[in-house]
Amino acid sequence: MKISEQLSRLAGVDIYFDKALVFAGVALLVIGYLMVSSASLHLGVKLTGNLFHYPVRQLINIILGLVIGFFVCLVPMSFWEKAGPILFVVGLIFLVIVLIPGVGIKVNGSLRWLSVAGVRIQVSEVVKLIVVIYMASFVTRHHDFVKESAYGLLRPLLLLSSACALLLLEPDMGSAVVILTIAMGVMFLSGARLQQFIILIVAVFGVGVLAIFSSGYRTARVTSFLHPWEDPFGSSFQLVQALISFGRGEWMGVGLGSGVQKLFYLPEAHTDFLFSVIAEELGLIGVLTVIALFAIIVWRAFVIGLMAEQLGNKFSAYIAYGLGIWFAFQSFVNMGVNMGALPTKGLTLPFMSYGGGSMIVMCSAMAMLYRVNSEMIALQQVESATKTKVESEVRSYE
Repeated sequence: MKISEQLSRLAGVDIYFDKALVFAGVALLVIGYLMVSSASLHLGVKLTGNLFHYPVRQLINIILGLVIGFFVCLVPMSFWEKAGPILFVVGLIFLVIVLIPGVGIKVNGSLRWLSVAGVRIQVSEVVKLIVVIYMASFVTRHHDFVKESAYGLLRPLLLLSSACALLLLEPDMGSAVVILTIAMGVMFLSGARLQQFIILIVAVFGVGVLAIFSSGYRTARVTSFLHPWEDPFGSSFQLVQALISFGRGEWMGVGLGSGVQKLFYLPEAHTDFLFSVIAEELGLIGVLTVIALFAIIVWRAFVIGLMAEQLGNKFSAYIAYGLGIWFAFQSFVNMGVNMGALPTKGLTLPFMSYGGGSMIVMCSAMAMLYRVNSEMIALQQVESATKTKVESEVRSYE
């Protein structure tokens, strides 16, 4: 028996991989790796003298993500359901630790990273996964409370507000928005009353507006987004260069590796603005392909969630829904920022942008989705076998 088969049996269920989900995930990893390599070769030469510095490190990141994701896939969903509240506390502790001078790593003026075994991990990425688990656990345990009481909506958000406050101190408003979106999306799908939910959205929107205009740099970002060409060499430089990338790409792109904007014109070309490099080198065809792949992942996440809900496993259903909301919203925001449709946010493109921590967390999240799918297929098989056995016994009795 193979080692993978032994491990999967020890975990209590065989692992079933959704073909569409595997195809989309692998395709994004491959395209992302090629584009990160293309966008970072010149940067590796300038900063380290090694042409393949970033491609090699990203390959290591992907391998680490796949290995850790494999083991996450073996963990039963019942474990995550019990661990939800504890993980949330752990997430808050990490958000505090990253703000400690000398412990957290500052990049571009933001304290968002911790170094673990030589790998930089953006704490907010880990917290996003923890929030998915915590919210799924909360609405499963307090399902009727969330549906019938306004406080049922406010209670988890009051707890999450502490995490959001810590994120704003980094500062990382983009991740705070993603976390609130995940939480509110899961609560809405769990059956929260529409009237109360609309009031909550308005309140959260008001707090968001207040957060934007209470900070000079956030206000500047919104202003530059609305009028990018008023200061093309100042506050709007990043956005303007991204728009130029899209303009140069046209239908088919200038060709893989032939882009110009990545050559020290477009900041963060291999991380937050990788989508602009895709647009320039692969054109509209490449952009639509990436969007379609993300659409497949989100679609399958909700299909798996619906299957879990129909089988009566609400926790697994809300995990799948939460992951689908996360993948959809973060990729939408990243693409919107790159296209100038949304204000600049420090959010990576899932499964594609350069970064060890982000890649590990995203692979782990996808692995958890595979686990939900596997458990639900196993449950369907058990129910089908039981039904067949009962029908057989009834026929023999007759």
